[in-house]
Amino acid sequence: MIDHAFFNQNESLKTSFGQLTTKSGTELRRARLYTSGVMYSNIFYKLQLDFSGGDVVLKDAFFGVKNIPIVGNVLIGHVKEPIRLEGQMSSKHITFMERAFAIDFMQERNNGLLISNSTLFKNKATLEMGVFRAADKTANSTEANDGYSITGRFAGKLLEDKNKNQFLHLGLGYSNRKTALKEYKIAARPEAHLSSKKYVSTGLITTVNHVDIFNLEAAFISGPITFQTEYLTSRVFTKNLDRYKFNTYYGQVGYFITGENRSYKRSRFSKLTPNNNFGKGSGAWEIALRYSTINLNSLDIQGGEQTNMTLGVNWYLNPSTRIMLNNVWSTIKDQGKLNTIQMRFQIAF
Repeated sequence: MIDHAFFNQNESLKTSFGQLTTKSGTELRRARLYTSGVMYSNIFYKLQLDFSGGDVVLKDAFFGVKNIPIVGNVLIGHVKEPIRLEGQMSSKHITFMERAFAIDFMQERNNGLLISNSTLFKNKATLEMGVFRAADKTANSTEANDGYSITGRFAGKLLEDKNKNQFLHLGLGYSNRKTALKEYKIAARPEAHLSSKKYVSTGLITTVNHVDIFNLEAAFISGPITFQTEYLTSRVFTKNLDRYKFNTYYGQVGYFITGENRSYKRSRFSKLTPNNNFGKGSGAWEIALRYSTINLNSLDIQGGEQTNMTLGVNWYLNPSTRIMLNNVWSTIKDQGKLNTIQMRFQIAF
């Protein structure tokens, strides 16, 4: 994924946060290679490395046993914690260049054991639960001590009409988290990874006892149209008996002008295949609009409030190649406004 971005702050935001150190930039957002497979019919594995940023970072690094009666699949290693619809989807398949603010509330991957069963209710629902230890970018948890997280997600289809290609997706996620350092922090970019500033932040919260995170997700698919929304709240309990509450939500709609339907597998959206690849046709064209908001104000912490409106255009030349254009209009409450135009060239094979 090769990204380009251009930023423009208004005068109020310049006064509040200073001049931008990066008014435009480009980066190799992701550069990943992986190997995966199945051995002896029931042992599966995956090892994925990311080379962007000049460092080698481990992403998925696990093995598992599949088709265990009643249980389903068991994974052991460095995996995604099962919470948030966008978080469960590969970055190759999300509608916009960056995930909404909910991704900033907790680490995406950690070391642990994950149980996953996607055969519930005649393969219409997925139940995932796991126990994890906080990991660094090398996928190690050498100083986890008494820190842990217990995370689960239940999601699936309702009210499906296959003739009209319509269904309702609903999901619920929960995570109970206890960090070894007794610290917690939320800081969010304006849904643009090249941004040099994070305009909203709780700062470092210390003497944390534990954190509870709740996530609600929903989507409605009707042919080429998809409505999608999530609400996430994080409740932070400290040893000083403070109880902070931070939240975020987004709503988005996407429409395939060329008539394609979003692919759905294991209670999440996956790879899109154009009706006609570019060269034999126009490829697949999608327009999308998202509204997202984050509130990091609670008690004596005034981390700020921000809302974003994002307009996106996606051109899928074929199942492996996509060009994306996003315009993000950000409003930081009582601080100012930011306009971001960004573009991505993506190939995944």
